[in-house]
Amino acid sequence: MIRHLMPLVAATALAGCSMAPVYDRPAAPVPPTWPAGDAYLRTTDATLPAVTYHDVFRDPRLQRLIGTALANNRDLRAAAANIAIARAQYRIQRADRLPTVAASADASVRDSGAGAAADSYQLGVGVTAFEIDLFGRVASLSRAALDEYFATEAAARATRLALVGDIADAWLAHAADASLLRIAEDTVKSTGESVRLTRLRLEGGIAPRTDLRQAELVQAQARADLAQQRTALAQDANLLRLLVGTEIDAELLPTSIETAAATLAELPAGLDSGILLRRPDVVEAEYDLRAANARIGAARAALFPRISLTGALGLASGALGALFSGDAFNWTAGAGADYDLFAGGARRAGVDQARARFDLARASYERAIQVAFREVADGLARRGTIAEQERAQTDLVAAARDNRDLATQRYRGGIDSFLQSLDAQRSFYAAQRSLVTTQRVRAQNLVTLYRVLGGDARLDATVGGPVPLTPEPTAP
Repeated sequence: MIRHLMPLVAATALAGCSMAPVYDRPAAPVPPTWPAGDAYLRTTDATLPAVTYHDVFRDPRLQRLIGTALANNRDLRAAAANIAIARAQYRIQRADRLPTVAASADASVRDSGAGAAADSYQLGVGVTAFEIDLFGRVASLSRAALDEYFATEAAARATRLALVGDIADAWLAHAADASLLRIAEDTVKSTGESVRLTRLRLEGGIAPRTDLRQAELVQAQARADLAQQRTALAQDANLLRLLVGTEIDAELLPTSIETAAATLAELPAGLDSGILLRRPDVVEAEYDLRAANARIGAARAALFPRISLTGALGLASGALGALFSGDAFNWTAGAGADYDLFAGGARRAGVDQARARFDLARASYERAIQVAFREVADGLARRGTIAEQERAQTDLVAAARDNRDLATQRYRGGIDSFLQSLDAQRSFYAAQRSLVTTQRVRAQNLVTLYRVLGGDARLDATVGGPVPLTPEPTAP
């Protein structure tokens, strides 16, 4: 029987040629280093280290929220399902490279017409229309399916990276709104005292009614802001519940932007912009490009005839007892070529289509790198100036506080008008709110750099980690 299988083995050994173009990664259409200038910090020769989100987001409360989200978020579950679909599609496509073997058994009894019955028994194993992949069509399709699987896995990792960044941003937003709520509460309290004292001065005939109304204006604004901040805090918590995918403990929520921002670590960008190639979205785009390249090979191979092989080994006998005798053995083998003499140029158009899709994938890949470069450059520009802006805002708050205290004392001493005291209160209130906004921007800039630099290079695409692929079968 082994001797009869030799033609099949010899035919399949001829397969394995590929007509796909040799893949050459396109040069990155961005400068090799980050921008430099007054808006940027001085970069170093150090390369971006391999980090986890624990290294950047060091607050245990935030780490717990991220860990819970990685297990419960519905977007991640959808991404994991997409990975499973792509993996199954690859296995289906890869199966075309192996022959389909079918077994059959048959037994029948028929009347011979002379009053006697004729028995027939058959048992066989056969290969049905197996394509000998001489020109690599099936292999190219299998390669394309594998690259598409890897692209889906990279897309899932990008989803997880975005989720981690979104949770950190939402957590910092809650911290900033908590600080703004405290400022509004303090302002309502202080302006309430100012309204009370001004009313007493009005009743004593010392202050005009306009002073009271002006004091009430500041208090009313603070009360409106207080209500708004309470709403914002509730909405921040709702967003975190959505991102985490379950109810969250109130103890995990930050109470001020000052303490929350202090828990984030710096992430050096280094000099080389080549680190962009590790970003999940760029990796996804390159695997899409590789898949398009492989499909050119499949389209080229379709220009040539498809050669299929069929064969069968079996036993046939007129008596069940003689079915397994040597005389009952039989075999068949055959090969055929299929080629359309005229198809209206469809196959040549298929090659042109595959090349156009490769050009589209290449443009998308290069665009992904350009967008990534711009996002990192923007983040570095913000990082290079935000520290000085925060220091200036801190000085502004200190000066506004001192000015408010002095204006209040001069008003009570009869030196200045109430309007000057009122303006000082408004300036101090605005300065406090601006400082909180700046502190939030500085903290979120660190989150942005974590995300746009590729973030966690070891962040798995699925909850349990990536599923290893079995090696591709050899030709056919």
